[in-house]
Amino acid sequence: MPPEKPHWAHLFREVVTSGLCTGCAACVVACPYDVLSYDDSHGRYKPFHLDESGGSEDCTYGERGCTLCTRACPRFREWEPEVDAFLFGRERADEEVFGVSDEVVLARATDPDVSAAGQDGGLVSALLIYALENDVIDAALVSYLEGDGTSWKAVPGVARTREDVLGAAGSRYTYSANTLAYSAAVEQGAERIALVGMGCQASAPPIMAARKAGKVARRFALSIGLLCSKTFDDAIFDELFAERYGLRREDMVKMNIKGVFQVWMRDGSYHEVPLKEAHAWTREGCKLCPDFAAEHADISAGGIGAFGDFTLAIVRTDRGKELMSQMVGAGVIEARSSTDDPAAVELLRKLSRVSRRRWPEGASKGPRRLAVVSG
Repeated sequence: MPPEKPHWAHLFREVVTSGLCTGCAACVVACPYDVLSYDDSHGRYKPFHLDESGGSEDCTYGERGCTLCTRACPRFREWEPEVDAFLFGRERADEEVFGVSDEVVLARATDPDVSAAGQDGGLVSALLIYALENDVIDAALVSYLEGDGTSWKAVPGVARTREDVLGAAGSRYTYSANTLAYSAAVEQGAERIALVGMGCQASAPPIMAARKAGKVARRFALSIGLLCSKTFDDAIFDELFAERYGLRREDMVKMNIKGVFQVWMRDGSYHEVPLKEAHAWTREGCKLCPDFAAEHADISAGGIGAFGDFTLAIVRTDRGKELMSQMVGAGVIEARSSTDDPAAVELLRKLSRVSRRRWPEGASKGPRRLAVVSG
């Protein structure tokens, strides 16, 4: 019997409609026949198959042997041990609940403009600017706010300059499939591309490389992951912030999450919204996601801990370690040991355990196994 060649029909059944799909859009980017598209309307954030090439549930190209969508998906079958083995040469140990890492540090940009524009010290912005200006990458896939920014709708885009990076700085807590900016970056001539995204997106480049998913994988030169418990549906702006608190999205200038939703308004006022009130607007693709810590990025980063002007950074790969070392040496970032804030590391472990417990029984064994053995 010939070996199975899993394609869209399998992906549709096992991931897209099972609740495992995070909406990362890696399958859309990898499809060489342009028969996959993406729906980000009404809170869906899901790939879909065009009717003319097999309908929603099948794919005529897949029936003929194309498997690229399944090879690009960071939630298809035994994705976690495959990526661990590819990136680190081994599967993670039971105690590595937030993934394999080389070191955990606290870091921030030394340029006050970068620090002020970014979130929690501006580390991610500093990483991108340094990589662009020192011939590490040609472009970065990031998110921007649509239009003049007052809609607070996050959309994927390409950063090629310092100004582009600073224009994309700051956190949004609605979803943007930054991978979808890949084709625009390639059209602009980029050969070495960085991806900034949550764990669901950060796992896409290495799973593509591990499963030999074509040219797309070869162009990804850097992956920066963002620590993420969940994102929210766009409806949260009107149905929670505006209706219950009178906070209109067009008047917001900044937001953050530090145990509560922190919201800064154009008139200079500051407001806090309890996180428990936001749970009802949790995006569907986040409900079963086991990856809080962006476990397959070169560098994972997030603003947790006591030092609000520093980012907690998990350095995972040789590529990430080399980049951080160069930047410290160049004085572009300031780094301090995570032992200065042990509570932040413990919170990292705790939130990683919580996310792992979401992974359903009966799905691939990796995330569920660590959810059980890690306490």
